[in-house]
Amino acid sequence: MGRIRQDGDADARLSAVVGLSQAMAAAQTSAPAPAPTTSGAAHDPEAVAALSHRDIAHAAARGACEAMGGTFAAISVWERPRGRLRVLVNVGDRAPGEAEFPDDESYPAHDFPQIAESLHERWAGGARAQAWVEGEEGPLWGGDEAAPGYRRVAVWRRRGRGSGVIAPIVLHGRAWGELYVARAADAPAFTRNDADFAAVLAALIASGIAQNERLEEVRRLAYTDPLTGLANRRAVESRLDEAVELHRDLGTVVSLAVCDINGLKAVNDQQGHEAGDRLLERFAEVLADCAATLPGALAGRLGGDEFCLLTVGPTADEVVRAADDLCHGAAALELGEGVACGVASTGDPVGDVRTAHRIFRLADAAQYRAKALRSGKPVVAGREGGPDDPTVRLAADPAPLPPAPERRRFRRG
Repeated sequence: MGRIRQDGDADARLSAVVGLSQAMAAAQTSAPAPAPTTSGAAHDPEAVAALSHRDIAHAAARGACEAMGGTFAAISVWERPRGRLRVLVNVGDRAPGEAEFPDDESYPAHDFPQIAESLHERWAGGARAQAWVEGEEGPLWGGDEAAPGYRRVAVWRRRGRGSGVIAPIVLHGRAWGELYVARAADAPAFTRNDADFAAVLAALIASGIAQNERLEEVRRLAYTDPLTGLANRRAVESRLDEAVELHRDLGTVVSLAVCDINGLKAVNDQQGHEAGDRLLERFAEVLADCAATLPGALAGRLGGDEFCLLTVGPTADEVVRAADDLCHGAAALELGEGVACGVASTGDPVGDVRTAHRIFRLADAAQYRAKALRSGKPVVAGREGGPDDPTVRLAADPAPLPPAPERRRFRRG
């Protein structure tokens, strides 16, 4: 992948360190904001976090491969709940079946005790993790000959690789994963100096991952409602704009349910704001459960007592059924008086929907009508007479709905 760095080539290695740092920084700044999720989804947090580091890992693996004069490099993450090292990225000369971004290439962590079990106390005290070198015949420097991790040597032979250097990536005093760089079987073997340099690169990669974690937390806070854990208005606006663009280009069905909790003010006045917050949190759980029944749905809190459910792909009927379940679930809560829910979908006869503002206005008008009717079921735009039904006409006339300041942020059309 790059020319082999000799042990004494200090200038080249310094240049490689700078290049690796710059590549990781570029990957961080170009990474898109994380897609918000519904609250309550059963995800492995370490697996989700690892996925967010994929671009950083790719840049780091390429930089390390170049810096070490390798022909192949991989970065793996230790997924503790699964007890496995999962490969995030493979770069360089990949063997047949070796994907650049594997879906699930993983290995039992107990096969790699120097990564998964050892040295944690030293790392927590600030000591740098040591790297080691393995060759076709086993350990060349720094490894434990009895460690079952050398089972990978046979795999190397099958894939045309000779020596390899393995460096633990240590984050917050614990093993996060490993950097692995290999050379072809006919190339000079890695040396102890190479292992020392790999340990430096692994520490640099760990710093990049730590910085990315801080950026991810900032991004997450920017798109998450702090009380309920649902997507916030910014996240909903972003996803809704993307959804309507898909509808314009491909005809994809986009649906939006807008819900307003009934009786929140009375709960706040009579039982205090802690009880009101509890009602908001309980309803958010009901909304997230309903969102989980619809592929790719986004549950969000728009602000105050107003929530929404956005879907891209499911049919209008599927969304209406979920909204009906939502109304029943809200009515069963021990606090509040249920919800007023309005639904608008491009799968119903609501006229042309070209902007996010249009579908939001349709759903908001339906919710407004549900509240006026004290309906225990969702009101659906377009289902009482197509474009001429009362909800669609209401959505076309701004007079009955003086918009709140935040509503003006939806693009008009």
